[in-house]
Amino acid sequence: MDAPVQSTRQLVRMRGRSYVAFVFSPVVPIMDWLGEIDATLARSPGFFVGKPVVLDLSALDLSQSAIAHLVANLEQRNIRVLGIEGVSPDHLTKSMPPLLTGGRPCGLPQFEPQKPQAKPQKPKQTSLLLDQPVRSGQSIVFADGDVTVLGSVGSGAEIVAGGSIHVYGTLRGRAMAGINGNSSARIFCQRIEAELLAIDGYYQTAEDIGESLRNRPAQAWLEDDALKITALN
Repeated sequence: MDAPVQSTRQLVRMRGRSYVAFVFSPVVPIMDWLGEIDATLARSPGFFVGKPVVLDLSALDLSQSAIAHLVANLEQRNIRVLGIEGVSPDHLTKSMPPLLTGGRPCGLPQFEPQKPQAKPQKPKQTSLLLDQPVRSGQSIVFADGDVTVLGSVGSGAEIVAGGSIHVYGTLRGRAMAGINGNSSARIFCQRIEAELLAIDGYYQTAEDIGESLRNRPAQAWLEDDALKITALN
């Protein structure tokens, strides 16, 4: 009699991975808010392509049908909502994006160890140096401090930093500094041809950058809740 053959159970492999998501916080009137989205897409049609989007509805009191209508309006603009937060679970249906909880701004909070460590802690990296160009399609996210690029940043590439961004070549892609609420962060580049500049959530697209600044060394900073850009001498 043959011995029974035991099947080997294959374990499911799971890995953690985090993404920087855009958080939309609609305000009333909703149609005016959607108009602002349309204006952004008119200036930069690919601005939200491939980006995770979370819909924060905590400031609104929308019915189930109104939420469904809002999600549908965003999908018509090729904006895919990853999840919804700030609402009661009974306001969502199975056909809607899932309810998300526990979201927090970029950058993980630091916790003090409960017990003294026997070995000295390795100093936390507060800056990131890239000695190669950042090519089209690449996304560099460093939420703990400054990012310095010794080369150029290609069109369609993205640099996201908790601190300032320094580009010692041409900046053609997107540069988003101060993502953890650091309003004193700045963006510097030797040649500005950027698709988008942003500091602490305030941004300007390529169409907003004056022609007199193009192809020149420049810096960007926040002043009175507005993004300012000026040439560097």
